[in-house]
Amino acid sequence: AGPVAAPAAAKAAMPTPPVAVALGDRTEQRVPMSRLRARIAERLLQSQQTNAILTTFNEVNMGPMMALRKQYGEKFEKAHGVRLGFMGFFVKAACAALQKFPILNASVDIGIAVGSPRGLVVPIIRNADQMSIAEIEKKIADFGAKAKDGKLTIEDLTGGTFSISNGGIFGSMMSTPIINPP
Repeated sequence: AGPVAAPAAAKAAMPTPPVAVALGDRTEQRVPMSRLRARIAERLLQSQQTNAILTTFNEVNMGPMMALRKQYGEKFEKAHGVRLGFMGFFVKAACAALQKFPILNASVDIGIAVGSPRGLVVPIIRNADQMSIAEIEKKIADFGAKAKDGKLTIEDLTGGTFSISNGGIFGSMMSTPIINPP
């Protein structure tokens, strides 16, 4: 029997040397995707093609939250060892909304997008509805550190039922995330 052909995604992920392309007065270097990034791209494209995705943007007055952070931020950090960010408030608000409309969600295990050297990942805060803002902020910081060190586990990344993206860390004003399949 002859050699078996590798799937297209596996071939695309095979290491090849970076390619430099001249684009007018600048040069762009194209680096092949890692196997992980290629698999994530394949799954997100599949998700985009098979899920109904809707994004709604709403304006929110962040003034009171910003004032609260300014007033209590230093005390909060001293008491809890973590900064008082926006995500803790967003998670608590999402928990309240999900509990108010339980038909939307079976549990309150919320995925939080965090950056890692290998790309954006979405670890899961389990039972977020039972956590304080300080506990949520600590969990997010822990996930960020684990992502940076490449120590997130499959268990950290599976089982979420609701995700909160944070494109603002990349300078975005708005974003439309793609549903990451379980």
